[in-house]
Amino acid sequence: MTGHNSDGEPELTDREFLDLAGKVVRHEWDQFQKVDNEGGRALCQGDWPTFHQMRLSQFLTWTAPLLLSYSRDLDQADREGRNLLTEKYALMMESTDRDYYLAHLRAFLPVLSQRRLDQQEGIIRTQVEWARAFTQDHPRLGSRMRRLTSAEDRPDSTSFETYLRGELGTYSQRTLDLYQAFVSHAKEEGINLTQQTVGWTVRMSGFSNLAEAEASPAE
Repeated sequence: MTGHNSDGEPELTDREFLDLAGKVVRHEWDQFQKVDNEGGRALCQGDWPTFHQMRLSQFLTWTAPLLLSYSRDLDQADREGRNLLTEKYALMMESTDRDYYLAHLRAFLPVLSQRRLDQQEGIIRTQVEWARAFTQDHPRLGSRMRRLTSAEDRPDSTSFETYLRGELGTYSQRTLDLYQAFVSHAKEEGINLTQQTVGWTVRMSGFSNLAEAEASPAE
């Protein structure tokens, strides 16, 4: 019988955690297929292998309670007729195409309190620092990643900072609180989550570790 952790959530075996992560990626993909883009369907909406690799790499760094909470967010969104992927990309457009965002999107998005926004910005600052440190230590891999800050956003290019801000904006308060605790714990332990996430990505691409991937010729 499965036990429960200090959060009251059932403990997951490694196999159960992997199965849940895969289920969450597939759930996101299903919502992603319903995202309407200005100018028509985006090419990335037909690229399941890349989507699967990038999203799974992120979720494999998470704790089980956090992943369970986000899975429930997706389920709740379905019940409410919401699409968290649509909301995520709409939130990003506040930075990448502000005029379109103000005219067509803002009115349809949940309103976030200033307290909530401040909570998100604290998380974002930490993660941008991690991403910057990673790109400095791994310049070749870093060159293949998103631009780092929102100041570098373009209509056709979304930065890491803006993407993260959009994603955090779709989490329930329960999930955001768990995510904040997850990030804070990693910071206290000296763990760089960008390094962990990219580590999973390169292993899924066939490399043994980050050093081997960093030394590989650029594509």
